[in-house]
Amino acid sequence: MSSILSSLSKTIHLSLAIAILLFVGLYIGNGGFDFDVLFWSWLFRYIHVVVGIMWIGLLWYFNFVQIPSMPKIPDEQKPAVGKVIAPTALFWFRWAALVTIISGLILAYLNGYVHQAMTLGIGSGGGKSTAIGIGMWLGIIMAYNVWFVIWPNQKRALGIVECEPELKAKSARTAMLFSRTNTLLSLPMLLSMVAAQNLY
Repeated sequence: MSSILSSLSKTIHLSLAIAILLFVGLYIGNGGFDFDVLFWSWLFRYIHVVVGIMWIGLLWYFNFVQIPSMPKIPDEQKPAVGKVIAPTALFWFRWAALVTIISGLILAYLNGYVHQAMTLGIGSGGGKSTAIGIGMWLGIIMAYNVWFVIWPNQKRALGIVECEPELKAKSARTAMLFSRTNTLLSLPMLLSMVAAQNLY
């Protein structure tokens, strides 16, 4: 078992295999499922939750761990964070953000509320549509920040894209401020998503 757990790839493959076996067990134990809209809705909700956890988990890692820790790291050790850890974390961060939005929109479409949610329930009774719509719009704003503000500025701040020292410093601050903006929006976004599923 330690050889599996020593490898991230093997660990993820085993986790996926266990999830598939669990799904097959539930499928057989339930007498089967129809591969209908309900099934696809469940599948995209599962994907949405998994990648959403990765996205928000990395957002909170940056804001609760990496950013506050950087001033405490000796200058000679900082390149390890900037050249190795941060670029890898940002790769998973930005793609998890994109897949979270896409899977969420597909899920809303499959469940028949994408239009009501995107219009915040205006003219369709509000309630659940308003709650899920607020969450969706906050998520879209946050994903926009990731791809079009944080990532371009982080490329300059980390030296992936060459620029003058002044622009590099300014880009680092801009990336941090928009990352903090996303942290600010994360709890209201999660609240509205959970409220839509459980209060209506």
